[in-house]
Amino acid sequence: MRFTLRSLITLVILAALLAAAYYFFITRGISYIWHWESIPEMLFYYGPKSAEDPSVHLRMGILMIGFVMTLKISVVATFFAIIIGTVVGIARLSTEPITRWISSAYVELIRNTPLLVQIYIIYFFAGSMLRVSAFAAGTAALAIFAGAYVGEIVRAGIQSIDRGQMEAARSLGMSYAQAMRHIILPQAFKRIIPPLAGQFISLIKDSSLVSVIALADLMFQGQQAVARTYYAFEIYFTVAALYLVLTFTFSMATQFIERRLRISD
Repeated sequence: MRFTLRSLITLVILAALLAAAYYFFITRGISYIWHWESIPEMLFYYGPKSAEDPSVHLRMGILMIGFVMTLKISVVATFFAIIIGTVVGIARLSTEPITRWISSAYVELIRNTPLLVQIYIIYFFAGSMLRVSAFAAGTAALAIFAGAYVGEIVRAGIQSIDRGQMEAARSLGMSYAQAMRHIILPQAFKRIIPPLAGQFISLIKDSSLVSVIALADLMFQGQQAVARTYYAFEIYFTVAALYLVLTFTFSMATQFIERRLRISD
């Protein structure tokens, strides 16, 4: 990314406006004593881990532990959402009526019910029957939810490719699966990167809902820190900043992939 003088001036003006808004509307607008000095130790601290491990090292604080858990949940859920979405997207275009109907029913059912309700159902119903952990239940709920949206994105991407390419591939002796793998999906993938990025950024933010099943993600750890210290503003602002770090990093990585694929074209 190249920064011009105009971009630098814009960033400086934006930072000044944010600082002014913070000073006038937050610092002076409410009678609240800020305790930002307590936040660093919630991220990292030097000290013993427990009575069993008295050695002093740099350790992760409660918020950073939740940050790592949120990162794990998001990565695993994204991986399985891509698999589910790709299968569902291809199934939506199947010539078999039953396959097409099942995939369509899945998409409509998942997209038209709240994610929070799905988390509860998977954790309390399926989780109790299969005896899965809160991590597995929360990750599965997020993957299933995002998979429905990814399926529609994949379907739209495949349909955007000219049908003549599939016909040409079949005329060369390729099977349907080979044509999809080598001809259609690589082209469709380049076109669906932006909407996929938006969906996975939403998944990172939606992962905060797994805190309702006591999964120690970033939001849950933030709530626990607020309950212990009553520093609600400082902690929730920090939690929001950590989510921003995750989503912004993913957005930048997506833009990098887009530029590399554009160069290859």
